[in-house]
Amino acid sequence: MGGSDTHTFTVTTGNQAISVTLTAAGPPATIPMGIGVGQKSGDTCNLFSNATVVLPASTTPQLAGMISAGAYCVSVFDASSQTTPVDYALTVVHF
Repeated sequence: MGGSDTHTFTVTTGNQAISVTLTAAGPPATIPMGIGVGQKSGDTCNLFSNATVVLPASTTPQLAGMISAGAYCVSVFDASSQTTPVDYALTVVHF
């Protein structure tokens, strides 16, 4: 299907740690999904080139790093030509 979902979040103070975890996706539960973090610009989520991965769901963060104050987005996207909708759960933590 090639679909994607984008969620926005705001970081109010600079130099914060961030972690992004795709905690569930499926069916099947082992399906690889793409996740990425980017800068929010209008209605567009411009993913950072070094902040995109394709992995199955996990309890361990798949993306982590430092982030400045600003408007950001996280995208979950089809990475393997799914033919049916995929349910997912995602956690974004910044501190």
